[in-house]
Amino acid sequence: MYVIRRIGVYAFSLILASILVFVVMSVLPGDPATVMLGTQATPESVAVLRSELGLDRPLVVQYLDWFTGMIRGDLGESVFTGQPIGPQIADRLAVTLPLALMALTMTTLISFPLGVFAAARHRTLGDTVVSVLSQLGLAIPAFWAGLMLITVFAINNSWFPASGFPGWDESVSQSLRALILPAFSLAIVQSSIITRYVRSAVLETLREEYIRTARSKGLSKSQALWRHGLRNAAIPVLTILGLQFAALLSGTVIIETVFVLPGLGRMLLDGITGRDLPLVQGGAFVIVAFILTINLLVDLSYRVIDPRVRQQ
Repeated sequence: MYVIRRIGVYAFSLILASILVFVVMSVLPGDPATVMLGTQATPESVAVLRSELGLDRPLVVQYLDWFTGMIRGDLGESVFTGQPIGPQIADRLAVTLPLALMALTMTTLISFPLGVFAAARHRTLGDTVVSVLSQLGLAIPAFWAGLMLITVFAINNSWFPASGFPGWDESVSQSLRALILPAFSLAIVQSSIITRYVRSAVLETLREEYIRTARSKGLSKSQALWRHGLRNAAIPVLTILGLQFAALLSGTVIIETVFVLPGLGRMLLDGITGRDLPLVQGGAFVIVAFILTINLLVDLSYRVIDPRVRQQ
């Protein structure tokens, strides 16, 4: 029943999100037909183009056509290029998704050891150092971190490319190298957030009765934590990781701009600037669908981590 309920909530959220995306895009100021033809266009020519684009139909009809098309895998065509939107989004996701995954991996590898270390050495010098570093990380904007990384590792030392993306077909290794600095720029801030959550979760776990029981049986604090505590501490942290990955996926536009990466964020920014309504709608909904899917996977993973959920 738990799985069925979560899938039902996921499906309802997906439909609701599609309505919100469509409505928000529809009420934005400006008219795509006017943008395409220019301000000197006559009202008659604008009306003809609006009819060709289907913009003169009722909003309900436009939404139903758009949504049913997405179910079939058809996201429509770009207003300006006339090209199918689906392949364009897939090409951009091939940059944004690996970037977000790489940043999340770096975040996990940095934050989990630091958070556990700080909790295990609560109120010691090590805990203080980790807390100070996490505070500093929160204060650093991702774009500024990116610029500093470019200066140190690209301009001064030429270890990594400063900008651009060669493409996976061109070179997998070079493409991965091009994503390392932008991913680390994102991971600096995310690691600071997750480290604090890991520390709090582990501290809360160390206060539980079963940890005290394990300690009374002769286990050290570290042994009790590793054998019995981390699995329970991972539950709230997993939730935060899912939310942070969603934030990474939807918030890469600034980093993609700094490093000149042809990702989904930059495509949406260009689409908003050019008033390419179908392109922005399709891209925004794909991002929302990814976020909802990630949240669903996090919810379902609770059944693996927490036996109490399996009993529901």
